[in-house]
Amino acid sequence: MWSNLPSDLLTNIFSFLSADSFACAKSTCRHWQACACTTADYNHYPHGLTKRPFLPHNFHPPWFIALPLHNHGLCCYALNPINNNWYVLSLDFLPDPVRPVGPLESFLLLRPSNSTFLQLGMCNPFTRQYKPFPMLNIRRTNPAVGVVHLSTLSFPRNSFCEINATRNSFLNSRVYVAGGMSEASRQGATYEPTLEMYDPQLDAWRIVGSMPMEFAVRLTVWTPKESVYCDGVLYWMTSARAYSLMGYEIGSNTWRELSVPMADELEFAVLVSRNGSLTLVGGGACVFGVCTWELGEGDVWVLVEKVPSELEMRFLGERGSWGSTKCVGSDGAIYLYRDLWSGMVVWREVGDGNKWAWFWVEGCFSIRGKRVRNLQIKGVLIHPNLVPSFIL
Repeated sequence: MWSNLPSDLLTNIFSFLSADSFACAKSTCRHWQACACTTADYNHYPHGLTKRPFLPHNFHPPWFIALPLHNHGLCCYALNPINNNWYVLSLDFLPDPVRPVGPLESFLLLRPSNSTFLQLGMCNPFTRQYKPFPMLNIRRTNPAVGVVHLSTLSFPRNSFCEINATRNSFLNSRVYVAGGMSEASRQGATYEPTLEMYDPQLDAWRIVGSMPMEFAVRLTVWTPKESVYCDGVLYWMTSARAYSLMGYEIGSNTWRELSVPMADELEFAVLVSRNGSLTLVGGGACVFGVCTWELGEGDVWVLVEKVPSELEMRFLGERGSWGSTKCVGSDGAIYLYRDLWSGMVVWREVGDGNKWAWFWVEGCFSIRGKRVRNLQIKGVLIHPNLVPSFIL
């Protein structure tokens, strides 16, 4: 009976599985494997894109992907948050050494480390696929990069289309590049007060706005590559104390600056998105630990949570300083981490409601009995997709 089930019914069942359970289901038999990689035609989709594989990824928490800051064996490490198991993923399919930029839906946004000027590409480390982006219109050094996830396109309401709409929301994302240094006359360089946007449906960059020169300098010199998009505004955090926020209102093509709570006392500060709200995670000795604020009405920051003291002590160990703390977050989880070996403090959503709880997760010392070396890492949260993508 199982072998005679309709493909669309099996596909719908598979859509509720976690990534590891889906991998097991794919390996059960040839029929299930073929069903897991089924494609469907959607002639109504823009530019004639058809034959799109599908696998939804919003039923389970995102995986923590640890990417080495320097090239060590061309691999990365993935944490399954359901069972806290670590896996190693080879990146030897990439054409060049890369540095992580951030998440792009279920993909990793990367930049080659052997290029002075910014170039971007994306990959799926689970399916070993890579796509380079076209060159920017203006060659830039060290600009800020931001990702915007737009609302999903409207699809007919049937099981195939609903699953595939979730899967291909990348086509409704936009990548922004702001500021940076560009070439000037007489072999010089100057700050670039413009923005460019990458449209994945057109596979092209276009200049979409400008900014005050002061903002171009700060985005180039004092801003890390992480960004958060919330309520029509793309935000970046300055990386120098005292911290502050710069926001680009996409609809009106205007810029704004926001203050940060306890800006001159935080030893680290990171922006994340939590349940659709702009959230600030920061800590320091003067703050007495790590706090989480959300931006409320009237641009007022509201304290919503603090890391439990026992987890703070376990995380700090003998260091006693929050200066090397890193943070990454999504709508379902926030991770505090340092390096590959160090344990992580995790605040994540549990159950079906809006309840969040704190957890301790061990670092990656070994995988399948084989010891791994300790590395400086950048953490990224993505929903793993095990189906090869038509866009790569």
